[in-house]
Amino acid sequence: ALMCYVSVGAPVEGIVDFLFQRQMESLEEYDPLTSPHATKIFLNGVWVGIHRNPAHLVAAVQSLRRKQVIAHEVSLVRDIRDREFKILTDQGRVLRPLFVVENDVKSQICGELVLNKEHVEKLEADRDIPLDMDKD
Repeated sequence: ALMCYVSVGAPVEGIVDFLFQRQMESLEEYDPLTSPHATKIFLNGVWVGIHRNPAHLVAAVQSLRRKQVIAHEVSLVRDIRDREFKILTDQGRVLRPLFVVENDVKSQICGELVLNKEHVEKLEADRDIPLDMDKD
């Protein structure tokens, strides 16, 4: 609880377009009888479409967040049982630190945190740099 913070909100612009570019189907085209296993896509609680390959879509959106193309405080929630993928960008959500674990079985660090001691040391070194370095 000591490391949590409250989201201030992130821009929604472009997310729906990105989802459609990644084969999200609109609700008007959705027929639950012909696509009973499709995953529902929600953006801030609003059902915006469905997707037939949610694992690929989730991986693509996670990659964008990790590359900081979309804000780090955007929450991604995939509920496999209910077949839902929720993207949350609104303000007022309590957030906690996110630690990424390597899950590639071919990686030497599979099952370990991607964040390591060297990363922490670099962050600590950056903290020790004076803010007014450029002033004479």
